[in-house]
Amino acid sequence: MGVTVRERSVPGADLLGELLAPLRLEGVFASRWTARAPWGLRGDRERNAILHYVHAGECAITMPGPSAPVVLRAGELAVFPHGTAHEVADRPGRATRPLDLLLPGRPAGTVSEVRVDGPGPATELLCGGLHYDEAAVSPLYRALPEILVLDRDMLANEPLLAGTLDRLADGTRDGAPGARLVALRSFELVFVLALRVALSRLSAASPALEALRHPAIGRSLLAIQTRFTEPWTLESLAREANMSRSAFATAFTRLVGEPPARHLTGRRMREAARLLVETAAPLGTLPERVGYRSAVGFHLAFRRHFGTTPGEYRRRRPE
Repeated sequence: MGVTVRERSVPGADLLGELLAPLRLEGVFASRWTARAPWGLRGDRERNAILHYVHAGECAITMPGPSAPVVLRAGELAVFPHGTAHEVADRPGRATRPLDLLLPGRPAGTVSEVRVDGPGPATELLCGGLHYDEAAVSPLYRALPEILVLDRDMLANEPLLAGTLDRLADGTRDGAPGARLVALRSFELVFVLALRVALSRLSAASPALEALRHPAIGRSLLAIQTRFTEPWTLESLAREANMSRSAFATAFTRLVGEPPARHLTGRRMREAARLLVETAAPLGTLPERVGYRSAVGFHLAFRRHFGTTPGEYRRRRPE
């Protein structure tokens, strides 16, 4: 007897995967802290995502501006998708010192153990700096809040995420063969799982979540993300969304933060950048592979987007 399995497409879930896939992690800096009160650290904005996971004890996170401090307790995680500047201390209002004094540079691929001595209670903290290619960041990712907090109840429902965090925080296998690669992949898993959980809990007022959940805009976004080589126009994207041209253009721009044509160009440029960095694809094949019928049109669009030519972009990227 034959068995046929049909997969059901879940547009929001598929689109989330496509939106996160371009965030290619290029390296991770990890640090494990055992800090006894009183202590406080101040970090400037960084060009990477940041996460803090409290393995034991608790800490307080203070952001610039009027927002109230966030208290993280054991088993809770904070993610900073954009590397926003913030302070971390044993309690709100504690005097802080620059992070660079204790951990200068923080190159990707390294792991540091830090102890801060004091007479008070101890906090065990796992910190990660996740470096990704900023050229691959989509407008929807940029629309994410400056901080995403996953409390114990959220993590309790995500055993894979919680278990991976605990193993990373423990760090007992740092010297094992392939430890750096395992750490990179583990942090990548943590990052993706944490974003998935956080997105499912974001307020409906969040543009990122509203765009993902909007049936019509979600369909058009998924088409752009997965079928970007097709000759899309505003009219054909509006038909994909089953909306009128004007209503589609207005809704898309409001939710995504840019017009459909610009979003489509950005998706094609991110794919071109990926091919230049990750493959040896001949330059002459790139226009067709990313949806351009004209090599001249592709090169003009690439220069406008990245400020350089495809050949120069490939040569200047690190090996």
